[in-house]
This record gives sequence, structure tokens and C-alpha cells, in this order.
Amino acid sequence: MSIKRQACIAGAFEHPTRKAPDKTVAQLHAECARGALEDAGLTLQDVDGYFCASDAPGLGGINMADYLGLKLKHVDSTDTGGSSYLLHVAHAAQAIATGKCNVALITLAGRPRSEGSSGVAPRVAIPGTPDVPWELPYGPVTVNMYALVAARHMYEYGTTAEQLAWIKVAASHHAQHNPHAMLRDVVTVEDVLASPMISDPLRKLDCCVVSDGGGALLVVRPEIARALKRPVVNLLGSGEFIKGQLGGKVDLSWSGAAVSGPIAFAEAGVKPSDIQYASIYDSFTITVLMQLEDLGFCKKGEGGRFVADGNLISGVGKLPFNTDGGGLCNNHPANRGGITKVIEAVRQLRGEAHAKVQVPNCTLALAQGTGGLLGSRHGSATLIMERE
Repeated sequence: MSIKRQACIAGAFEHPTRKAPDKTVAQLHAECARGALEDAGLTLQDVDGYFCASDAPGLGGINMADYLGLKLKHVDSTDTGGSSYLLHVAHAAQAIATGKCNVALITLAGRPRSEGSSGVAPRVAIPGTPDVPWELPYGPVTVNMYALVAARHMYEYGTTAEQLAWIKVAASHHAQHNPHAMLRDVVTVEDVLASPMISDPLRKLDCCVVSDGGGALLVVRPEIARALKRPVVNLLGSGEFIKGQLGGKVDLSWSGAAVSGPIAFAEAGVKPSDIQYASIYDSFTITVLMQLEDLGFCKKGEGGRFVADGNLISGVGKLPFNTDGGGLCNNHPANRGGITKVIEAVRQLRGEAHAKVQVPNCTLALAQGTGGLLGSRHGSATLIMERE
């Protein structure tokens, strides 16, 4: 069913920590929940729906819901990696529209930095996963599965390392204004190209940071949102998709956003050219470029030219993106940063982003999430939101 103006985002909170060796994952979830509730002006007693992914400790969120003392009418533990939390927003809106709940809490938290997680570590086999016998013997790691995509894009379309570097440059221009960002120094294209090669053609500065932290969102009935003393952010459209190996017809030139994006735009009744601000999942620079093409902000193969020369920098380019610094500079908690994409979009729509990066009169924003591996199988979720 359509979620268009059926629910609103009333609370949003991003945990300020980037390293939390003294906290448990459950504590981080709870602190994020408290922050979002305080932002909205609601309490735990108001929450009757809970949405989480596998970062929430314990049986699809059962233990986390108990830890928070929630009394629930509806739960959802859909997990599609970093895109999970955008799916949760859409699923919460659907649940609200059908009367399953009134106030839905969505939380994410993790401690990958404290636990020594890295995108260059060997992937761990999950028992029973059907791809294990054929893929793991080749030793895939996260970064080289994205490097495959970048190399293919360069081969097919002539995309250059300099063009990819502009994505990091834009993120750094925004991160300098975020006191919580892990990397606040503005970098140049030359800086990116001079950073160590990690997996050809991706260099160190093409990769996202690894951080502890988390975030939370509250999705509520429109009448509840309008009764609160916060700007109202309506949900207009959503799309979701899983892209796999397609029965052996592997094509690395497109991402799941090519399907989830058009679904969201059709439901919202808007076009890519209408979007004033975009939060784009940025695990690597190539992740951003691919999604921008697949969402329709430029034609396939033209992403390199689209992102070059500061086109993604707020106040300079045509499409301001990731004005908090994104995963490339700000944070990437729980090895999945999808929820932060929605949080910064909410800030922009409320007019609460940093003054140096706030998009003037921002009334229409998009958030895009990717989870899994762009080079093999991944989930994609697209959200379109408006300020009422």
C-alpha cells in the first residue's frame, strides 16, 4: 500500500560517540532511543511499535525491546544490511496506515571500531548460506567487492579516479562543520589520489570510516506529529529491492537503486530533478556514483562527470549530498550507516542542519540506502520525504 502522507518522522537522533569501549551495544541502542524520544517530545510509554535489524542484541530485537521496557503491538526485524533502516521507516509507515501501531521506534547501534572491525578483514562464513562453498574460497573482502564495481565502471564508461575523488572532497567540505565527524579536515582530489591504495582502484580515502555509535527515528501518525512542537516531515514514497547474482547473469554496472528509486519516485509523484537534497549511502565513493546514476540524477555512465568539480557540495553544486560528512567522513556505525542518511535528511527538511551546509528552503529530500555487497548481492531502499 502507498505510504504517501500516511505517516511522519517526528523524532531523529544521531549518537555523538564515535568510539565507545565503555558501553554495550544495548546501552547505545537505549541512548539513541532516548535521544529520538526527547527530540520528538514523546516517552517510551508512547511507543507501540519497534523496528530493528540484527545489530539489536537478541532474537530479532526481543531482548532489546525487553531491555527498553517496551509494550508493543507491532514489531519488525527486517534485515537487509545498511538499507534495513530505510525499509524500517517505510514498513513503519505501512503499519501505521493499517492501524498496527501509532508510534514506531527504529534503532541502530554498534561498536565495530571498538571491536576492531575492518573492511579489509576476511568475510566470515554464515552456516547454511548458499553462496559459501563457491565464493569464500576466493577470499572476498568488503573493499575488493566494491573495487570490482569501480574497475568495471571505469572500463565501461571511462570513469576516472579523479572523478571518484570528488565525492570524498564534497563529503570533507561538509564534515568540517560537524563537530562529531571523525574526519574533519578538508581534502583535495590530489589528497585522495595520494592516499594508499587499498584495493585497486579504491584508495584509503575512497573508503568510509569505521565508527561506534548509532541513531534512532520515530515514525508516527500524522495527527500525532502535528500535535508536537516540531516541524512535520511527511513520508512521500518508498521503494525496496534485492539484487543478487541473477542466475549467473552478473552485471556490475547497476545497483538495486535502479529498481527501488523509480518505485519511490512514482509513489511520491516527483522526479529526480525535484529533489533539493540527497542523502546517499557512501560506504565507498563508487557506491555514491552508482546510486546517483541509478536513481536518475544523471544518465548511466555519466556519474563521473556529474560528481566532478564540486557538484555535490552544498552552496556550490546542483545536488547537495551528505551534509553531515556521511560515511566517508562522519560515521558508519555498526558497519551499516543507513539510519544516518534519514537523520540528516530530516535535519535538512527541518532547517536544522549546520548553517554552512543547510540547503535554503529545503522542502523535498531523498535518502538512499544500500546493504550487503555492491559486487555480489545487496539490498536497496529509497525514501522520499517532504517538509509539510
